[in-house]
Amino acid sequence: MISATSTRPSSPSVGFGVMPADRKRPSIKDVAARAGVSWKTVTNVMHGRANVRPETRDRVLAAVDELGYRPNPVARQLQEGRSRVITLAIPDITSSYFSRLAARIIELARGQGWMVVIRETRGDTAIETAVLEDGDLHYADGVILAAVSLSNAHLQTIARTRPLVVIGQRDDPPGPNHVIIDNIGSAVVATQHLLDLGRRRLAFVGGTQHGPGHLRQVGFLRKLAAAGLEPAGLIGVRTFDRKSGADAVTTALDQGLRADALVCAVDSVALGAMFALRQHGVQVPDDVAVLGWDNIEDGAYSNPTLTTIAPDVDRVAEAAVTGVLQRIREPKSDHLDTVHVRYELIHRESTGGPLAASD
Repeated sequence: MISATSTRPSSPSVGFGVMPADRKRPSIKDVAARAGVSWKTVTNVMHGRANVRPETRDRVLAAVDELGYRPNPVARQLQEGRSRVITLAIPDITSSYFSRLAARIIELARGQGWMVVIRETRGDTAIETAVLEDGDLHYADGVILAAVSLSNAHLQTIARTRPLVVIGQRDDPPGPNHVIIDNIGSAVVATQHLLDLGRRRLAFVGGTQHGPGHLRQVGFLRKLAAAGLEPAGLIGVRTFDRKSGADAVTTALDQGLRADALVCAVDSVALGAMFALRQHGVQVPDDVAVLGWDNIEDGAYSNPTLTTIAPDVDRVAEAAVTGVLQRIREPKSDHLDTVHVRYELIHRESTGGPLAASD
């Protein structure tokens, strides 16, 4: 039998997150001493303030890394009188677009020392109102809201007294404190793409009374009118998901829809529409071309791959986080300018025709 006996002297356990007994958490004064500056200078660097020379900032950040310094969040909150929490309210946490956007917002906020709490509104007026007017702002310093139900007038009333940035566009023109893509303009581009490919019987799937679905349908109709064409159909959906898209297009086909292209308000509806077309023996894109919005990951791997209007999600997240933090830090500023985020049309298999080299 072989036995193993340790001959090393005993020492305090340092594994699994247990700090050695002879070490203490480094303080802001330790960082200041290592960098040869005052603790106030360290505070300015940690808060990202501009009144610090670049070489001093580099020296402080090097000391932070060397010592493994981490600010005490409770002390920081007490000092600032803030919770350092932002509420992100989105209609659907299962949406590929909103989950991707939320992940990026969380990453950007965390990089500036802020935590993000997510609320799912389901586009319900009462929930959106509660996010803005009830308990959320008792602990959150500001709100980023993807508004579905509330009017621009209501949102701007709230924004006069509370840090609020709205993602998405309900009306044209949008109000301040909004981060948007040009929904009407992008719909014109999408419709022109299909016209250029020779499609003439175009239907829109996913028009709504307000918001992006409504504005995209407006752009669709505007471009058709300019081309001297009537829509082959305007098809409503219950919600912006695959099942609603499939159900709506199934019903339209059963009722005799004759279209050679479907412009869908979002990619998830477009994917459902393609499923319904396949179930009816309709070939995409040979018989019917299909296009959506948002550039969700599933669209790049569907069969056929989905042509889409792709907003710059990173820029949406950056503008939203920058905007709400600016409102928090400058509470006397009652609004921010509207931020228009760029978009591009990604041509894939679902609309046919020659594809871009990258596809």
